[in-house]
Amino acid sequence: MAKRDYYDVLGVAKNASDDEIKKAYRKLAMKYHPDRNQGEKAKEAEEHFKEAKEAYEMLSDPKKRAAYDQYGHAGVDPNMGGAGFRGAGPEGFGGFAEAFGDIFGDIFGAAGGGRRGGGPQVYRGSDLSYAMEISLEEAAHGKEAQIRIPSWEECDTCHGTGAKPGTSAKTCGTCQGSGTVHLRQGFFSIQQTCPHCHGTGKVIPEPCTTCGGQGKLKKSKTLEVKIPAGIDEGMRIRSAGNGEPGTNGGPAGDLYIEIRIKKHDIFERDGDDLHCTVPVGMTTAILGGAIEVPTLSGRAEIELPEGTQHGKTFRLRGKGIKGVRSAYPGDLYCHIQIETPVKLTEHQRKLVKELDESLKKGGERHSPNAKSWTDRVRDLFK
Repeated sequence: MAKRDYYDVLGVAKNASDDEIKKAYRKLAMKYHPDRNQGEKAKEAEEHFKEAKEAYEMLSDPKKRAAYDQYGHAGVDPNMGGAGFRGAGPEGFGGFAEAFGDIFGDIFGAAGGGRRGGGPQVYRGSDLSYAMEISLEEAAHGKEAQIRIPSWEECDTCHGTGAKPGTSAKTCGTCQGSGTVHLRQGFFSIQQTCPHCHGTGKVIPEPCTTCGGQGKLKKSKTLEVKIPAGIDEGMRIRSAGNGEPGTNGGPAGDLYIEIRIKKHDIFERDGDDLHCTVPVGMTTAILGGAIEVPTLSGRAEIELPEGTQHGKTFRLRGKGIKGVRSAYPGDLYCHIQIETPVKLTEHQRKLVKELDESLKKGGERHSPNAKSWTDRVRDLFK
């Protein structure tokens, strides 16, 4: 037959206090004591008495109760083939298991593995993330910026204790101030944060009304940040120690500033290279000539050859961006976009028609791409 829940046996709630558990046990012990139950009911009363005694022994012990709350009967009964409350000492196999408990403590969040032999667990503070949006020019040349970030200051009311003035924190009865409880999983002793005090080793009966028992207040501060030249989209800058404060004197977390680059009106970035589209008039493309193009550092000139076609790309070496890990700057790629004239006058239309008639007489000499395309279409239909 499966064991009954210890709290049900005593008739108390799971959050019952130690006094409530003791009173419930005394009541049941008097009711089912062998001296008060003779005859036919003696055997049944004895079973109830043993059941109540076992429940009280487990729930009156803070460490056993913590193990039972987390794992149920398997957490306190080694005969159930699983978790059992750690009773082994530091010698022999118990010491070997405890060493594994320290390792698991490191993995599950304790900074430096906690303090062996006593004292509350020390935890590193959480990291913070901040998204900063900058222009392409600022990314290329770098900048210094100021940002507002959360900060924590000691509560003026309780002076960091977390307790209401006139009161004080008390040692946690579950972990006896260590901040951890030890459970045995098979052959391994696992050290876990105390579920009652959450690793602090203390409980605050009357929390400070100003800070809610935290001992600190969340405010904000201004931080100077240097953005290095060449930084790219998605890169992060680490500001050590500007994250959330640690617990029980643990180190603060870090602040990570993630870079977002605004969309530029002219340039698109591809690593260290830049790309831009340059609109060119039809006559300039036909006759050729010099055109001026912008760069991040000023201007440059491109010499268009006669008969420049739409989509032609010109490369300007060293006119891109020098990345944070690059020895040399990238290049600027200018993509030519030939514009067709619009809103022509009758006279202009007449001139274009005359030009068209004149060009047709030359045939493929003036439109080599069109002749090649026509040939490919003809071959497709064949």
